[in-house]
Amino acid sequence: MRSSSLQTRVRAGLAAFLLAAPLAGFSATAQAAADALSDAAGSYRIDKSSSIRFAVDQVGGGGIKGSFPDYKGSFRIDGSNVGKSKVTITLYPESVHANEARVENFLRSDAVFDVAEYPEITFRSTAVTRTGSSTARIDGVLTARGKSRPATFQATVGKQKGGAISFHVTGSIYRSPYGMGVGTPIYSNLVQFDMTLHGTRN
Repeated sequence: MRSSSLQTRVRAGLAAFLLAAPLAGFSATAQAAADALSDAAGSYRIDKSSSIRFAVDQVGGGGIKGSFPDYKGSFRIDGSNVGKSKVTITLYPESVHANEARVENFLRSDAVFDVAEYPEITFRSTAVTRTGSSTARIDGVLTARGKSRPATFQATVGKQKGGAISFHVTGSIYRSPYGMGVGTPIYSNLVQFDMTLHGTRN
């Protein structure tokens, strides 16, 4: 009877250890992630070494791929409350770069960006929600051609060193609500953004 009781206590102790070990590891990982976020807290300007690329798929074709070399922006990371973090970025569509000059000229025309009338495209965040130890969802308002619509992007923390940090940011925007639906449905209504944003602490 004593042997049975001893075996029961040993099993219970072993089970408790096996349960506690992963939880302890999780706690340490969570603490490390929180510390890393605290270390990154501060205000940053978006460097010119960043990359802002976009793509529009085409039925039976290669679609349109391009980038915006001219932009400016900033973001602030709140280490104690990620929800209070902010992101602002301005793109200058006059600078649009694509695979052909005729495509660039068409994108600058009043059929698409209408750069003569609307020289800027802006995004301002309204909410930042942490989705993982190094990921976040950024909700905000995108304004183009004088029209403002909700937009959502996904961000993943990249390299972090000293006063610099980088993010990989992706998201898709429907272009027709901004008056840029020309070419649909041959060309997709979705514009896919793929950005690498490098920030330097102010």
